[in-house]
Amino acid sequence: MKVDSEVIPGTIQLVDLKGDPDYNAVDHEIVLVPTPSADPDDPLNWSQRRKWLSMLCMVLYTLGVGVPTASIFSVLLPISEKTNLSLADLNEGTGYMFLMLGFGCLFWQPVALQFGKRPVYLISILGTMAVQIWAPYTKNNGQWIGHKILQGFLGAPIESLCEVTVSDIWFEHERGSWMGLYAFMMLFGSFMAPFFGGFITQGMDWKWVLFWGAIFDAVVFVFLFFFFEETNYSRKAELERECMESETLDVAHGGAVLPVGSGSFNDSSDQNEKGSANRVDVIPNPFSNGETAACGVPAKIYKPKTFWDKLKLFDKPRPNMLWTMVKRPIIILFSFPPVIYAGFLYGTGLIWFSVLNATASKILSEPPYNFKPSMVGVAYLCPTIITAIVAWYGGWLGDRLRIWMAKRHGGISEAEDRLWLLALYMVMCPAGLILWGIGAAHGIHWFGLVMGLGITGGFGVLAGLCSVNYAVDCYREMASESMVPLIIIRNCMGFGMGYAITPWLTNEGLQRCFGEAAGVSVFCIGMFLFMIAFGKKFRIATRHRYWKFVQESIENDMAH
Repeated sequence: MKVDSEVIPGTIQLVDLKGDPDYNAVDHEIVLVPTPSADPDDPLNWSQRRKWLSMLCMVLYTLGVGVPTASIFSVLLPISEKTNLSLADLNEGTGYMFLMLGFGCLFWQPVALQFGKRPVYLISILGTMAVQIWAPYTKNNGQWIGHKILQGFLGAPIESLCEVTVSDIWFEHERGSWMGLYAFMMLFGSFMAPFFGGFITQGMDWKWVLFWGAIFDAVVFVFLFFFFEETNYSRKAELERECMESETLDVAHGGAVLPVGSGSFNDSSDQNEKGSANRVDVIPNPFSNGETAACGVPAKIYKPKTFWDKLKLFDKPRPNMLWTMVKRPIIILFSFPPVIYAGFLYGTGLIWFSVLNATASKILSEPPYNFKPSMVGVAYLCPTIITAIVAWYGGWLGDRLRIWMAKRHGGISEAEDRLWLLALYMVMCPAGLILWGIGAAHGIHWFGLVMGLGITGGFGVLAGLCSVNYAVDCYREMASESMVPLIIIRNCMGFGMGYAITPWLTNEGLQRCFGEAAGVSVFCIGMFLFMIAFGKKFRIATRHRYWKFVQESIENDMAH
């Protein structure tokens, strides 16, 4: 199968307007991107129940790794008082953990593509559990940093594999809402862990914060082992072998018209689900070079997986592409400006989150607030609630916004369309930073500080949501590889802030430090306007290089 290297990645026909720009498109006129195969075990064709179970597993994994990474943020001061570690030492360890959460993806992502996502998820959660058991026994700064480095490496799949899992099983017009769920669970775990950590420390001891995290990870491991199934699927190779009725469409990238029943080829467990049997969807197909025809070979007979098939630890054998998959993210890092921007945007959200976590225990535990560790944890309820609202409506609004803008442009959607959501973040982030930092400098009522914490942390989900969706929308066939440089950039920024925040705060004071931070945040977030203006030009300039990578993956049965 040969791809058309002139197709612009990230520019798709998302809505079929039937030739009428005023046509009121609803769900059954949405174009299914990517093109599903006829295989019932193609994740795009799974029943809703099967997809939801996969999302539940993804959520539990995200919590299983995310909770231990953030559980001590509200009790840094008690840990420092009961050990020989200073606050600077503890924050330095956190910086190394974030660094390895990024660079660890260089190892885990190729392994997941080569051998399967299922074993990587299981090894990651099991390793995180083991690190939590060891961590309370660290006695000096070297051991603390060592355990944080190991924790970051073992937990790295949380940063780049979950997004690819979402893109494996959901169509492009559905993906935003589920990316919103992932982004919410990332921050939910990060905010709720300090909440429980404060009460556990006050009632038991800070070491039990980590022990309870290990117990939770053990439960998650058992659940994932029995219910998480592999989502790797070589869809392009399957499409090449299938017999399909098709016709040429006069659209920018070519397309195929396929009768797809209720929108997917459901397995036997989904036979009674409602759907329109005569529904016809228009599916853009960059692999068709604008022309498709009946393939003239017998239709393939598929045998659905059994429960025991789904428990297999490793994906099907493939040509060894490990070294290629290790090198590719590094090449992407310097070759695709949209991915670089997505990493920068994600990092922008992370650095302000790091600022909050590094200062929360200090600001709220000291006069005039004098919060107990449990009350510092309670303060994290505010960003948790705001995150839930913003993640849900942000993901949903991103999907609706992209469909609405596609209707305005003749059914054609651009990857940059979702970025308009960042206009809201550009207003709310500096407002939250000012309320938190400058408010603390002037000793305002604790409610104002908690709201500042909530606004900055809660609206930060938009940075993660928009950045990940933008990278996947731009280069969907290379989503797994592009996640690695994105996360490396993001976590390098977080690592830098972990080092910088303590001296920045010490040298500048609360008022100047957070006033400067607010100004920097406006500039960083405002870069989305530059990408809206020039993002498509970057995608056009990189299209030949991109499709060369995709063709190489197809030929080695590594396309996804």
